[in-house]
Amino acid sequence: MKRLLYLCICVPLFSVGQSFLPKSDGEIVKHSYYTLAYSEQHEQAAWVLYELDGFSHHNTFQRKNDFRKDPFVSTGSASLSDYKGSGYDRGHLAPAADMKQNKQALSASFYLSNISPQQPSFNRGAWKKLETLVRRWSETSAPLYVVTAGVLESDLQTIGANEVSVPKQFYKIVYAPKEDKMIAFLMPNQKITAPLPSFVVSVDSVEVLTGIDFFPQLEDGVEALLEQQCEWSVWGVESCQLTK
Repeated sequence: MKRLLYLCICVPLFSVGQSFLPKSDGEIVKHSYYTLAYSEQHEQAAWVLYELDGFSHHNTFQRKNDFRKDPFVSTGSASLSDYKGSGYDRGHLAPAADMKQNKQALSASFYLSNISPQQPSFNRGAWKKLETLVRRWSETSAPLYVVTAGVLESDLQTIGANEVSVPKQFYKIVYAPKEDKMIAFLMPNQKITAPLPSFVVSVDSVEVLTGIDFFPQLEDGVEALLEQQCEWSVWGVESCQLTK
């Protein structure tokens, strides 16, 4: 909801601590199993961070698609009416399938602060494939720390009365601290036919594009080394042509 934005930290009951919070503008909102920085200007998260283990996503809790406003965003989040008739999917940032620790976590993934307008062919195609790939990685490289959102910039198309921005690109960064490896993907919000590895980029390049400092808690030398990585082979991804 378009109101005067101020910076605060809103913590719901039972919220758990999160490591590796990015540094950026926006209101920090901590939910039980993910944390986000809410951009009032764009009515969505500038980033969403969560930890992915290798087993919770195998739980069998059924999603109920209970999309709703986020009561913990102090300025008011986007609403369902913003998406109605827009032609865009309500695309999860922290995927519902990654939030199966319990029913509370799964339900919280449907807060509209965790949602961004995505082309249906993108949301149900390449983006879904990437989410599935990251879950597969978690089974051998857990814990994984995942940071993801749309690239929020000026002059984006908007939808709804609250003027929810429609990102042209989405990023996803995955960090496996036990294996000292990091990878980033940058993908256009459109139907994609190229293989996922075609969209591997360095974390550094995503930082330049978004103005967000990812993983600032890492020792400077380690952070610099990891964020320069643009190597997919250590993740078991076959060779590809990079898209920058």
